[in-house]
Amino acid sequence: MEIRVISSRGEISKLNPGERIVHMAFRPSNKDIFELVETCPKIEVIQLPHSYRRTLSKSIRMFFEMQRIQLIEGDVLGHRKDLGDYYSIPSSVIEKIRKMKIERKSAEDIEKEVSRKSKLDPQMIDYILTKEAPA
Repeated sequence: MEIRVISSRGEISKLNPGERIVHMAFRPSNKDIFELVETCPKIEVIQLPHSYRRTLSKSIRMFFEMQRIQLIEGDVLGHRKDLGDYYSIPSSVIEKIRKMKIERKSAEDIEKEVSRKSKLDPQMIDYILTKEAPA
């Protein structure tokens, strides 16, 4: 599973229209969000750092709800944009989530344990749990 990292406004118009998960490494304006959704109509998740997420307007939050776009708080720790545009979530993390799901662990326990070990945000783990790691 890969997360497309966007580090500037100029990258939005150049995105692949099929992108589903993006991390915005800059403080987006409402215009940037609308351009992102227009450029990538299949977008499911937008991840923002904590400090940027707090500054989003209520109208954008409502827009996300109407478009069924999940807003996740978090970072892509250790990602170097100069080496690639995508942050890859290790397959071992996805396999761990699948294994715990098969063992019938609660979603809360899975989020807590995997988050602690992988340094991924619990909301991202919840997304993986529901979309990428069916039991």
